[in-house]
Amino acid sequence: MNDTVLSTEERIKEAAKAVFLEKGFDGTTTRDIAQAAGINSALMNYYFRSKEKLFQFIFDDLCHLMFAGMIDTFNQPISLKEKISALIDHQFQMMMCNPNLTIFIMNELHKNPERMAATIGMAKKIPESIFRQQVDQAISEGKIAPVSAHHIMTMIIANIQFLFVSKPMTMLTQGLDEAGFDKFAKEHMGYVKEMICEYLFAPQGKT
Repeated sequence: MNDTVLSTEERIKEAAKAVFLEKGFDGTTTRDIAQAAGINSALMNYYFRSKEKLFQFIFDDLCHLMFAGMIDTFNQPISLKEKISALIDHQFQMMMCNPNLTIFIMNELHKNPERMAATIGMAKKIPESIFRQQVDQAISEGKIAPVSAHHIMTMIIANIQFLFVSKPMTMLTQGLDEAGFDKFAKEHMGYVKEMICEYLFAPQGKT
């Protein structure tokens, strides 16, 4: 496969990702994707035979984006406190680059639960991670509050992802432009780190 073909394929994939994230599967046409990629519909159909196949490719890729970096961070050989901070950083950077990711995945899973299969394989790796082992050990040694790894991740995901899910409302109600929202988001990330770490690592009996 030559460089021209690779370039065209990548252009289609990037265009499809942007359009699907904005409009979802039902609201997107092959013409929308072709226009965004700067090609004609016939050429797009040559590379990707149907909208359904292209969507599944993009959906699987976005699910991988959501889970892969998280799992890599789980298994880093760093302290638990450093790991929690790194997980918050990862969630924040992922959502900064893909602010519509959560809404897109949740909407598509609601419309078509069969797509959940794309996430199951990666999600199953979470309970097996070093992160869970570190949390369980820290709890047993009395070093952190007795909060399970699943609850910790839920707190991280909820506090970071909802920030971006509610981005339009936050910008409107607070009168923020993009730069203002970025500043607000970074401040919020700092508060989330402080809130979670201070609670978990506070001397036990004083939480």
